[in-house]
Amino acid sequence: MMRATAKQLRLLTVLPAVLVTGLAILGPALAPHAAETPVGIPFGDPDATAWLGTDRLGRDVLSQLLYGGWGLLVLAAVIAVAVTAASCVLGALAALRPGIGTLIERATDFVMLLPAVLGILLVLTSWPDAGAYGLLVVALLFGTPYCARVFAAAAAGIAASGYVEVAQASGETLAHLIFREVIPNLREVILAQLGLRFVAAVYLVSTASFLQLPTTLGASNWAVMVRENASGMLLNPWAVLAPSLAIAIVAVSVNLAVTAFGRGRTSRRKVSVDAAEPGPKPRVGEVES
Repeated sequence: MMRATAKQLRLLTVLPAVLVTGLAILGPALAPHAAETPVGIPFGDPDATAWLGTDRLGRDVLSQLLYGGWGLLVLAAVIAVAVTAASCVLGALAALRPGIGTLIERATDFVMLLPAVLGILLVLTSWPDAGAYGLLVVALLFGTPYCARVFAAAAAGIAASGYVEVAQASGETLAHLIFREVIPNLREVILAQLGLRFVAAVYLVSTASFLQLPTTLGASNWAVMVRENASGMLLNPWAVLAPSLAIAIVAVSVNLAVTAFGRGRTSRRKVSVDAAEPGPKPRVGEVES
């Protein structure tokens, strides 16, 4: 009963993110109006034509919202996968080759001293046509060292295990050790870091979009909606609140889901270990409670 309830709670934590992501994917087909078509006066109140009112150019906020999530979430997902994959390989390499682990620690210390916003400005202003590729470069430069450090710590125990030492003694290549011996045993860490990197990527893409740096995300994404409609928040708050809530719901829900599923795996592992340990046996004549 308790296990079923815990499973239901974990599913509930990810449900908001699934709903918002589904709306972002199906949004263009569900939007009542074209994204750039004016339907009323600027910052008009919600009505039957525009359920969330209009933005600064008189466009339907709901249609803008349904059109604006796809590019942002796809780019965040690509960044999350790229950073997690690169970090996983580097972390496994650092665990097998301690000298590389020292370099990763130094790179992490350097990256932590530089704000990510500064990196965005440096890369995208010096590379004006970079667009989404520039954001990917920024994410790899600023996210990979820290994430690789996490993977290196998780892979250290695996690298010191007996089967890895046997594989090394038998002359297996470094690639074999990384991809066949270490990484398959990092599944839980990979899933946890993938969720966390997605949350960080959502914030990174939102920040860059708010600053209008990448030009390939379009003019109707959620972060740009917040920036452009901030001046009319008192006239139609939904023009700012709706995209802000969409970003927050995805980020917070994914973060909670990663935490809940990680806690569930830890609890199941603890139960398995406790069940495997021999306990005191009841003496003859005693009834086991």
